[in-house]
Amino acid sequence: MDDTTPYPASLEIDYPDRQLNRVTTFFRVFTAIPIAVVLGSLSNSEWSSTVGSHSATYRFGAAGLLFVPVLLMLLFRRKYPGWWFDWNLELSRFSARVGAYIALLDDTYPSTDEEQSVHLQIDRPDGERLSRWLPLVKWLLAIPHLIVLAFLSIAAIFVVVFAWFAILFTGRYPRGAFGFVVGVMRWGLRVTCYAILLTTDQYPPFSLDR
Repeated sequence: MDDTTPYPASLEIDYPDRQLNRVTTFFRVFTAIPIAVVLGSLSNSEWSSTVGSHSATYRFGAAGLLFVPVLLMLLFRRKYPGWWFDWNLELSRFSARVGAYIALLDDTYPSTDEEQSVHLQIDRPDGERLSRWLPLVKWLLAIPHLIVLAFLSIAAIFVVVFAWFAILFTGRYPRGAFGFVVGVMRWGLRVTCYAILLTTDQYPPFSLDR
């Protein structure tokens, strides 16, 4: 990919250049539970019950991010249904808002539909221009990214803990820490678009930058 060409997936989060709410920051682990439950209910879930020699498994919730149906449509029809993309896009946006709230990047409670301070955009794909066979191996090609993201995610957790203390004492999220956490989220979004959402064949850059 040309360095001058923007990647077809972007994430920007407005920096809160103001005093953040210390009370909701202190209790963020607890205040985030309701919206996290809502987000979790949009993913595949199951509940198992065993009575004697009989067992039953109940599946509930929506399909979460659509992967297998999109993969099959690209493979056999070279088509990416528009409403499937819209679902993935809006769920990705909702997930990003919840993630930003949990990571203390914003103290406004996440909305299920309003953009708020989290601006996530994914270019609408054209199934006829996407590779038919590449989606079968994208997960394999993305492994280097997943390894790097695993370490970056661990680092981001420590940065968020540092930011938690900083907000409690100063009311501000350190800009450097803010940029790093947003960069990790942005990197993760690009890999997700490439390997899971299958919206682009452009290999993600190894970068935290825009």
